[in-house]
Amino acid sequence: MKKNRKSLVVILLVLILLTGCTKTLTTKDKKAVRNPETGQSLTENILCRPKDKDTIKIYEDNKVNIENLPECKNFKVNSGGYEGLWTSIFVKPLAWVIIQIGNIVKNYGLSLVIVSLLIRLIAFPVTRKTAMQSEMLKNAKPELDKLEKKYKDKTDQESLMKKNQEMMLIYKKYNVNPVSGCLFSFIQLPLFIGFLEAINRVPAIFEEHFIGFQLGTTPIIALQHGNFLYLLLTIIVGLTTYYSFKNNAAAMGDNKQATIMNRTMVIMITVMSLFMTSALNIYWITTNLFTVVQNLLVKRGKKYEKK
Repeated sequence: MKKNRKSLVVILLVLILLTGCTKTLTTKDKKAVRNPETGQSLTENILCRPKDKDTIKIYEDNKVNIENLPECKNFKVNSGGYEGLWTSIFVKPLAWVIIQIGNIVKNYGLSLVIVSLLIRLIAFPVTRKTAMQSEMLKNAKPELDKLEKKYKDKTDQESLMKKNQEMMLIYKKYNVNPVSGCLFSFIQLPLFIGFLEAINRVPAIFEEHFIGFQLGTTPIIALQHGNFLYLLLTIIVGLTTYYSFKNNAAAMGDNKQATIMNRTMVIMITVMSLFMTSALNIYWITTNLFTVVQNLLVKRGKKYEKK
């Protein structure tokens, strides 16, 4: 029954995600249109009208009608009508929240940080459980390692069944739920996709600056123009990603495969950040820092419980 429920949730999530998506602005020969000054890949189905004259000209040159779009500061959740379930229930409301907070604090970059933190706070009950599971898994690791050695050369069906039974007993002893560790990843993916879509469909975000960074500029383009400040974003993305993954890596102990996978992910995300806009990099750094602080608090809480 539980498996059927989980399968149903996955199917519903996939269906929702397919009901609306960001359309990349492309040329006649299907090449993505980028802002030559910033390196930003432009979105065709933007939710509101850009202010930047050069950006407006790019849209006009590519035959995209933006005259009927509202100004970003006046955007409403129902602007543009119904665009599918995913866009209507998540992307548009999220874009509206980013815009409204941006109007209040007078900066869309700061708004991205605030909204990122709000989303993580809402998801905190789930993410906290995931972090706690990692700590519990660390405690169970010595016994799990002994179990692996015990059944190392035993591949018959009976031995595998006994191994699984003993593993479940260890999990029960240390209150480890192997499924719950995947729960945050399951939640994080749609959050990331939704946030990415909301950002990409609000051109006003990319027209602003935040703490010295032009939000529409990618580090790789900035480096080509001799602006090495943007390299700092990539370095911070790499470091915060490493430390946010560190808790999970520690729970795996000396598992070489898991260590290699974690390192590969850190390298991939760091390289990808070179081609992501500053706005998205700032979102990623914010959510990583939240994860690092959360893991430290959970670890400290566990120490107090032991005392």
